[in-house]
Amino acid sequence: MFLIVVGILTAIGFASVYIARQSVVSTASLTYAALFFALYLVAHLVARQTVPFADPYLLPITGLLTAIGLTEIYRLRPQDAFKQGFWIVVAVGLFSATLFALRRDYRRLESYKYLFGLTAIVLLLLPLAPGLGRVVNGARLWVGVGSLQFQPGELAKIMLIVFLAGYLREKREVLAQGRIKDFGPLLVIWGMAVLVLLETRDLGGGLLYFGIFLGMLYVATARISYVAAGVGLFLIGSVGVWKVTPHVQERVTNWRHPWTSHLVYCPLTPGHPALRQNCQSYQLVKSLYSIANGGYGGTGLGKGTVDTLPSAGGTVHTIIPYANTDFIYSVLAQELGLVGASAFLLVYMIFVLRGMRTALLAQDGFSKLLAVGLTFGFALQTFIIVGGILRIIPMTGITLPFVSYGGSSVVANFLLLAGLLLVSNRANRDLLR
Repeated sequence: MFLIVVGILTAIGFASVYIARQSVVSTASLTYAALFFALYLVAHLVARQTVPFADPYLLPITGLLTAIGLTEIYRLRPQDAFKQGFWIVVAVGLFSATLFALRRDYRRLESYKYLFGLTAIVLLLLPLAPGLGRVVNGARLWVGVGSLQFQPGELAKIMLIVFLAGYLREKREVLAQGRIKDFGPLLVIWGMAVLVLLETRDLGGGLLYFGIFLGMLYVATARISYVAAGVGLFLIGSVGVWKVTPHVQERVTNWRHPWTSHLVYCPLTPGHPALRQNCQSYQLVKSLYSIANGGYGGTGLGKGTVDTLPSAGGTVHTIIPYANTDFIYSVLAQELGLVGASAFLLVYMIFVLRGMRTALLAQDGFSKLLAVGLTFGFALQTFIIVGGILRIIPMTGITLPFVSYGGSSVVANFLLLAGLLLVSNRANRDLLR
């Protein structure tokens, strides 16, 4: 029933965007919605077959978020929407394969926790490999093989959570005693986070990985002192990286002082100073203007101001750079308005609520920690990207789950969804017995 509602909303969204772009009503928008609904119907049937007792809200919420993202990407760049649709098909396929493979007992993953941990480290370091790593927007987060690019950190996040769930379940009693020597794992993970932050120049990635660890550590031990010590260590490491990494320094400066009334050095035009809002902080400032332009009710899907009017030569310039990836939330906030953007974030909050409920219902330590890690990682990633766009924290290049354009992000988040459904199915089944 919820998926039917999602299908109707998808049809309305595609129709609105299609009318705004073409000024005509077309059955093509209904065709896109029908294909999208059919794909999620397949996912629903697989879930009913493999995890019949799972939370009934998680899959429809995922469908709504991906529908919103796909609609907005189609509105911005139709060619990217077809690519995103392909990756959603791939992600649903992997989602289905994961449910079938682990439907009997996903807890056997705990036996391979160290393998997951080592694989996560390799994936995090993969962008540093000569010839493979790609620098995008100043951060070295991507790996390229020919024309194919992917972000290994997205998959590393899932593997790190599986490792931590198994490790903390095994060591939680020892860690809860609070002996000095027990801070070893905390220092190791902290060192890894700082190393990733230093080498990849990605403040958001370091915050995400270390934040997941602290959240799971607190749930495993119930010691707030560990969290306080971890936050202090991360702040010390972040300040150290800020002092030696120009890219991080620039991000912090743009966050603190996005507007200037005097000319400053502009790396895009060396020798020709410019106002910071016209150079380094151009993306952030334009995204803030985009959000403000939406007002309370929004401009309507497809009617936001994203591109300039065609010039005499027919050239169209994008006002909001990377609108379909890093700054897709600012476009949605403009077209949906404050009311629509708030409802959009509430959908994320409901997903987090259902994930935490799953963790509370789980009967064993590994399942509880796995559900908490997956849910908290999802919530923290959403906060980091939206907080950066709203200038609550420095801007980072993390994707908005299920919404931003990107194949590796979509695949990783569908694996996250599969994990939550597996835990939820077992927890609810045990309650019914």
